Amino acid sequence: MKFSFILFGLAQLLKYAGWRYPAFRARLKERNLVAQIKARDEEIGRWYAIRAGKVTSETGLRSDADVTLTFKNAALGADLLMPPINWLDQINAQKDFKLTVDGPEDLTNWFAQTIMMSQSVSLKVGTRLADGSMRYCNMTNGGPVFVYVKDGKIVRMTPIDLTQDDAPSWSIEARGIKLTPPRKTTLAPHGQNAKSIIYSPDRLLYPMKRVDFDPNGERNPRNRGKSGYVRISWPEALDLVAGEIKRLKRTYGPGVMAVSHGSHHTWGNIGYYLSALFRFRNAVGYTQIHHNPDSWEGWYWGAVHHWGYTLRVGQSETYGTVEDCLQNCDMIVFWAADPESTSGSYGAQEGTVRRQWLKNPKLGIKVIHVDPYYNASAQFLPGKWFAPRPTTSVAMAMAIAYVWIKEGLYDKAYVETHTVGFDKWKAYLLGEEDGIAKTP
Repeated sequence: MKFSFILFGLAQLLKYAGWRYPAFRARLKERNLVAQIKARDEEIGRWYAIRAGKVTSETGLRSDADVTLTFKNAALGADLLMPPINWLDQINAQKDFKLTVDGPEDLTNWFAQTIMMSQSVSLKVGTRLADGSMRYCNMTNGGPVFVYVKDGKIVRMTPIDLTQDDAPSWSIEARGIKLTPPRKTTLAPHGQNAKSIIYSPDRLLYPMKRVDFDPNGERNPRNRGKSGYVRISWPEALDLVAGEIKRLKRTYGPGVMAVSHGSHHTWGNIGYYLSALFRFRNAVGYTQIHHNPDSWEGWYWGAVHHWGYTLRVGQSETYGTVEDCLQNCDMIVFWAADPESTSGSYGAQEGTVRRQWLKNPKLGIKVIHVDPYYNASAQFLPGKWFAPRPTTSVAMAMAIAYVWIKEGLYDKAYVETHTVGFDKWKAYLLGEEDGIAKTP
C-alpha cells in the first residue's frame, strides 16, 4: 500500500512540477517515453507516459515500457523512495541487484535525472551579491568553497567564512582550556587551483590527434611529444580507438588490452566494478590490472583480515581521537609521519587547525619527530627532532623497546591484557633467541 501511494505521489509531483516551473516543463519536452516502476516479488507497479511535455500515469504494468525501474519487493521500494532519500542505501541496493533498471541508457539516465529534478527544481540556489554575481557553495575534494559566478563564468573561489547564521562550531575542553576551530573552512592547495584548471588553455575540451598520425598509414611515433595536434570529431575519435583495439587484438592476441579501475568503491558509469567499462572489457577481452589496495580498502578492510583489528587508532583525524589525545596524552610521536604534507588532499588541511593546538604550552604535551628529513610537520610543531639514518629506524625502535623492557618502564598490565606474543618478541629483543641483544 505504501509503495503504491508513493508511486501515485510521484505522478502528481511530475505533473505539478511541469505546470509550476518553466525549466521542468522544458525538461519534459525533451523525450517521449513510457517508464514504469515496479516491485519484482509482488509484480505490482505504476507506469508514466511522457508525450510532448505532458505526463499521464496509471497503476499497473505495461509490456511496451521503454524504461523499467525494478525493486526487489514493495517494502524495499517504499523504503528507498520515501523522502528524504538515502543515497547510500540506494547505491547498496544496486550493488546487491535489489534495485535494477532496464532500457536504453539514454532514456534510463534521462528518466532517473528527471525524477531527481522534480524534487530539486523548486530550490533556490545561490546568493545574489551587490556586484551582480551569484555566490554558490561547492564541495571540491580539497575542501568546501564559495564560488562566485558572473555572466556564466567563475570570477573567483574562496574558502567559506562562516557567519552567525551558520551552525555553531564544535569545541573540545582539555585541561581547563576550551579549543574551538576558526569560523572559516580550510582548503587544500590543489583545491585553490580549481578555477585555473577549469579555464586553463591546456585543458582538453574535445578529441585531438597528432597532425602527423595516420592510423592507416604513417604513424610517425618518433614525433610523439613534438608534433602538434588537430581537433577531430567524437565519431572519428571513437572509430580511431575501436580500430586500434581491433588491430592490437589481431596482432598480439585477445588479452592485449589492459584494464584497471578506480581505487575505491566509486559509483559511476565508467570506473565502477559494475560499470559500462567492465561490461565492455568483458565483451572484447582484456588483461586485468589489479592494483594494490593502498587506501581505505587496505587500512580498513585489509587490516581487519590480516591483523585482526582496524587501524582506527592511527586515524585520529577521521575517528575522533583528537579529543582523547588533547585531554590525556603526555607525548605525541610523529614517527616517519608528516601529516602537514600528506593529509591535506581529502581533509582540506583541517588537521592543521587541530595540530596547532599542540603548540599551547598549557596543555603540556611533548612532541617528538622521528624522520631523516626535517619535514613540514617538524617545522610546524615544536618539539624534538630525531634524524636516524635511512633504514636504521627499525633498529632505533627496537633499542627503545629494549630499554623499556630492561628498566621496566612499560605498562605491564596493558601489555598483559592487550597484546599477543609479547614474550616471544621480548626474548628476541633481549637476545635470548639469536644471542644479539638489541641494545642502544
